[in-house]
Amino acid sequence: MGLLDGLLGNASEIDVSRIEGDFAQVLAPGERIEKAYQLIRDLFVFTNKRLILVDKQGLTGNKVEYHSLPYRSITHFSVETAGHFDLDAELKVWISGSPVPIQKRFNRNLNIYQVQSVLAGYVLG
Repeated sequence: MGLLDGLLGNASEIDVSRIEGDFAQVLAPGERIEKAYQLIRDLFVFTNKRLILVDKQGLTGNKVEYHSLPYRSITHFSVETAGHFDLDAELKVWISGSPVPIQKRFNRNLNIYQVQSVLAGYVLG
């Protein structure tokens, strides 16, 4: 992930092996990380059971909030591809009981269709 992408708020895919150790205590038995994306210090992680949003707080990032979204609670989602003048793609996820979607932006080098496919596989499967 480029520094400019991070400063602009865009997420980029990261290698799952880099974070598996950090999630050993967070994952349920039989749960595995499928895809992970980083936004400066924050992460969002697709497992085979849920979407985990990781918010690293404070200057040091020692305080961490793990927000778990079981796929069954996702009511719908959308993707918006990057255009010629738009430098980023966007993923929106609506959770039951909340009228406001969770929004994440991706840099144009990331295949937003791949992200959508992972989410669709779990939400619709």
